[in-house]
Amino acid sequence: MPTPAQMAQTAEDAAYAKATGWPLKSFLLGLTAGGYIALGFVFFTTSQVGAEGLPLGVAKVLGGLVFSSGLALVVLTGAELFTSSTLTLTARASGRITWFQLLRNWGIVYVANFFGALTIVVLIYAGGTWRTAEGGWGAVVLDTASSKVSHTFLEAFVLGILCNLLVCLAIWAAYSGRTTTDKILAVTMPIALFVATGFEHSVANMFMIPLAILIKDTAGADFFAGAGIDAAAYGDLTWNAFYVDNLLPVTLGNIVGGGVMIGVLYWTIFHYAERRKQEPERGGKGIASGAGS
Repeated sequence: MPTPAQMAQTAEDAAYAKATGWPLKSFLLGLTAGGYIALGFVFFTTSQVGAEGLPLGVAKVLGGLVFSSGLALVVLTGAELFTSSTLTLTARASGRITWFQLLRNWGIVYVANFFGALTIVVLIYAGGTWRTAEGGWGAVVLDTASSKVSHTFLEAFVLGILCNLLVCLAIWAAYSGRTTTDKILAVTMPIALFVATGFEHSVANMFMIPLAILIKDTAGADFFAGAGIDAAAYGDLTWNAFYVDNLLPVTLGNIVGGGVMIGVLYWTIFHYAERRKQEPERGGKGIASGAGS
């Protein structure tokens, strides 16, 4: 296993490679990452259908464990996910990339993740998966999405911080792995923690909330009757609520939680602090050498 300092260097090198790579490659890898995270939420939704009989904590932990398959796929395939791309702040702090390169990478990956997630939305909707279990599958989507747009701006921002702190910790821990099993184990528990507790992930929400809005706006009365839910209860699911009440504050929180609280923190510990420590040592040696000459 590499040392923490070596992991920090690996993370910075990976961030540098992302920010200076071919933009089209980043876009295509971003498409796959958005799709994989969406598929993780598909698995989560399936695990929650009929889970009302379980203790709440057990049901949520189960959902978190299966959702982690999405990030495992991102890590194992080298996909580019916006939330983990916030770690490019480490390469910027070292002066290896410019602000333009950093923001270009974030923008490309963010848009690509959105398209990737929406692709799975279309496939799940067209395939009729949301009608599974007499509409129970779609009801989980509606309930989950409705809770996500019910937060205040501050709550969504803070939940975004907490989420990406864990996502970037998972990515950082995965740099210690040398086998497929190592990497999967490294990402599973941090991701399960954030999902089970209800923290907010911008890319995951790019799948869940648009799908919920699509179901709410197009499903007929027979769907709601069969699922035993009231269509009027989901009036808060609108595109404006998605963008303003959820995606904007959650995205900002994700940047702080991952880029600053993990990326910049560990850069300070293993890059800046180590460099400052070595400067007096080099200076002292220089003085001693000069005195003896």
